[in-house]
Amino acid sequence: MQRRAADSGTSARRRIAAGTAWTASIALAVSLAAPPAAVAEPKPTRKELTAQQKKLADDAEKLSEQYNGLRVRLQQAQRAARVAEGNAARQKKALDEARARIVQLAADSYKNGPADPAVAFASSGDPQAVLDQSATLNYFARQDGARIAQLLQMMQAAERARKSAEARAKQVRELTEEARKKRKDLQARLKKVEAKLGVGPGARTGAGPAVNVAPGGASAKAMAAVAAALSQRGVPYSWGGGSASGPTYGTAQGANIKGFDCSGLTLYAYAQVGISLPHYTGAQFTAGTRVSQSQLKPGDLVFFYSDLHHMGLYIGNGDMVHAPQTGDVVKIAPIAGRPFAGGVRVA
Repeated sequence: MQRRAADSGTSARRRIAAGTAWTASIALAVSLAAPPAAVAEPKPTRKELTAQQKKLADDAEKLSEQYNGLRVRLQQAQRAARVAEGNAARQKKALDEARARIVQLAADSYKNGPADPAVAFASSGDPQAVLDQSATLNYFARQDGARIAQLLQMMQAAERARKSAEARAKQVRELTEEARKKRKDLQARLKKVEAKLGVGPGARTGAGPAVNVAPGGASAKAMAAVAAALSQRGVPYSWGGGSASGPTYGTAQGANIKGFDCSGLTLYAYAQVGISLPHYTGAQFTAGTRVSQSQLKPGDLVFFYSDLHHMGLYIGNGDMVHAPQTGDVVKIAPIAGRPFAGGVRVA
């Protein structure tokens, strides 16, 4: 009896030990299968966010001017396509007219004489007239035949030019759309960083105190352009913004903002004195006479970086007025601190 009780106690202890081991193994399996606890990434410091914002804003300006350049190229390609299309239409019209003349000549020849020239010659009271008429018809047939061949070649060339121009326009249109999408993506990224920094789109703050700009040998038109640009101080920077009539709606941080980008501001300033500039830094760089930094006068266009993605309007004493970047406004700034790429005098 005592032996059976001892055996029963031993069995119970074994079952408890087995259950404990099984529970431990389940717990271990669960702990191994469960994903590790997420470790929160350290939040970027304000200094790091500011560096990100500066880089993204600089990239955005590069992309903005690339987009402006593609828009200029697209306009040129579309004009070329229209010219080529008009030329092809004119050549086709001339060819159709020449063909119609040949058809009419053949019809007249058929109606005005027998099919056999020998019969006409023998039976005519004026054989010489028959010879003259036949020679005339042959002459014009040969002339018009040669003209048709020439016109056909010209029309084929015009048609090839039309197709080539349309293909170029299509290619540039696709590149422009691709740049637009990239710009939109970059805007979204920049907007997130600036939201963390508490930076919003720039708002007009007024032109600020008057600035006296000494002519320094600059022309009256150049000084008038400087005055026009200075009058826009406080207007927000806006990608793609600016026209001959003033600030226009571009985009900044994903919102439509009425303002200027850097080449839009200089375009506007010189439009006020009757000088037309394209809305693209690369095209404005070739719009006048090149001058060195030491030769700069008020009104000269100043360009920065090897890809010319930023520019301003020189006002003297080492300063310029410019539209800096998204989140900022048109203002005066020194030209020092940016890699100077060249100056251009347009007036």
